[in-house]
Amino acid sequence: MTDTVEDSIVVEADPDTIMDVIADFEAYPQWQDEVKEVEVLDTDEDGWATRVRFRVDAMIAEVTYTLDYSYDDNAMRWTMVEGDKVKSNDGSYVLEDQGDGSTLVTYHLELQPGIRVPSMVRRQGQRRIAQAALKSLKRRAESGT
Repeated sequence: MTDTVEDSIVVEADPDTIMDVIADFEAYPQWQDEVKEVEVLDTDEDGWATRVRFRVDAMIAEVTYTLDYSYDDNAMRWTMVEGDKVKSNDGSYVLEDQGDGSTLVTYHLELQPGIRVPSMVRRQGQRRIAQAALKSLKRRAESGT
């Protein structure tokens, strides 16, 4: 069963700064604790990553998956193309300029584990993923690194 989680946070940075942070996949292990390894497999003509392989510590097990990325003016979206221990991992970051130097960032995730996990544990895990991703993104974007 695929579960969906969505959460938002206001980040004191403009959308371009935030997009630079979320599109810098090689830096993810520096600011997302569960991400252990990232490999950009393909980029578009502008240098934006379009296919990325991740190895993450998913608490229950170490998981490897590959995501395809697309971008527009205010969002980055992904779709899983392959993975072990996970059947689907699709989602997005949507950025809304607040007009005061800050941005509302909404994280959307549709995740289906490939191993049996009780539904309550699965939902709690997904909520934790969303909250950790947003808090880590806020800290990284606001620090200017």
